[in-house]
Amino acid sequence: MTSEKTTGQPNPPFTPRSVSGISQFTRRSMLGLTGLAVAGATLGAWPRLTGTDIPGRGSKALNIAILGTAADAAARQGLVQAFTAAHPDIPVQVQAIQGADWKDFFSKILTMVAAGTPPDVVYVATEGAQLFADKLAEPLDDYVRRDAADMRDYFDDVHPSLLEAFMYQGSLYQLPLDWNAANMYLNTTTFAQAGLDRPKDDWTQDDFSATLRALRKARPADFTPYYWTNRLFGGVVPWLYANDTSFLTESKASGGDWLWDRFYPKDPARSTRGGGYQWLAPNAEDARVVETFDYLRELVAEGLGVRPESGGGNALVGLFANNRIGTTPAGGYWAQGLHEAGMTADQFDVQFFPRWRTQRHQFGAAGYAIMRTAKDKDAAWEWVKFCSSREAMQLAIPKPNTTPTRRSMVNESFYAATGPRHWKVFYDTLDRFPTSGPIPAPPQQAAVETALMKNVSAAVSGSSAGVRSAMGTLQRDLELALRRNA
Repeated sequence: MTSEKTTGQPNPPFTPRSVSGISQFTRRSMLGLTGLAVAGATLGAWPRLTGTDIPGRGSKALNIAILGTAADAAARQGLVQAFTAAHPDIPVQVQAIQGADWKDFFSKILTMVAAGTPPDVVYVATEGAQLFADKLAEPLDDYVRRDAADMRDYFDDVHPSLLEAFMYQGSLYQLPLDWNAANMYLNTTTFAQAGLDRPKDDWTQDDFSATLRALRKARPADFTPYYWTNRLFGGVVPWLYANDTSFLTESKASGGDWLWDRFYPKDPARSTRGGGYQWLAPNAEDARVVETFDYLRELVAEGLGVRPESGGGNALVGLFANNRIGTTPAGGYWAQGLHEAGMTADQFDVQFFPRWRTQRHQFGAAGYAIMRTAKDKDAAWEWVKFCSSREAMQLAIPKPNTTPTRRSMVNESFYAATGPRHWKVFYDTLDRFPTSGPIPAPPQQAAVETALMKNVSAAVSGSSAGVRSAMGTLQRDLELALRRNA
């Protein structure tokens, strides 16, 4: 979905990066180092800026805000030029806003809104999708209906689960352009040292535990069989999904038939589609949630898994490339990062996340949101529509530093220079496991993520009895978090 930024864990998200930018901004660090502190505040509570030095103030150009550096903005000039050739009457300016993660980026966008200088279009990952839909973004429903013929190629090429992640209360707010699931990366050198082959597609939680023990036996020191971090993406949530539960109750809003009936009438999961995910109540004391945390606690206690710290992952790519990590959850964005770290295509591979009660996967995505305050919403839509085209997406994502949402772009040639060998796992995660769902990110996501991260370390660091106590604390913290700005 894209949401993180560290040399260790590319986030997606998500936003496609230049080669130099990958080491600075990666999906995993974007996705969840800390909670989005701004989500619990009202827009009016943000301090106003003087604004005289804000790029784009007073400009008639369509102002597009992305998370990144000036180099990231420059890397999109080919995309801008292609758009300008198609729409010479719509000037465009890409504004890169630096931030440590999505939380920092969203905070700065909200500050710009409070200052009266909001961008027209913002690149938003799953973590902020409902925050923007609830307060800041314009629904795309009327535009999609009007230009249905033009949009047919996009919807035919993009899995419906990715669209459903950007539905909110029956309306569509973003067209996902890149995404990543929490798959399991395997260090094939360490697997060979342990006498292990690549696991089967339907490997189980028990198989995973046995794999970690074999890896530990082969490498008793200076090695971590399983590395995971304390965040929403790739942390405890993938295990909760595999155990058919979550720390928040999950439901779906009504509506959305206008999209599903028109563009996905033959979707095998059509009967389950709705108007967007809802996370309305805490579920931390559910028996399966407790069971999941206790399993991770056991891995830590046995020395099979690292004790996760908040954020983490800063040196993960390097550690993995130096064969000091056996397995870790990550998405397609890691292929380019490992390649740049010196790993060849046969030195790492990827597999589906292990099956527990289910083999449901977690994913995150990202796409452009049109701000309600946009000075020309029709022009903004033309940018969003153009960026969803095959031409634009090939310009925006020339290398596998994220996973394109267009299925046709996830092909052998895309991974030819980097690997992994089993790159089909990335899109097959949706095609084979259609119940896979997005990062749990309600409008109060900042406070929710903060509550989760605060209690993860305590839950996996002590005794089994301590897990239940930590889940009680998490339940209370989540109750408070979900009340914020409700």
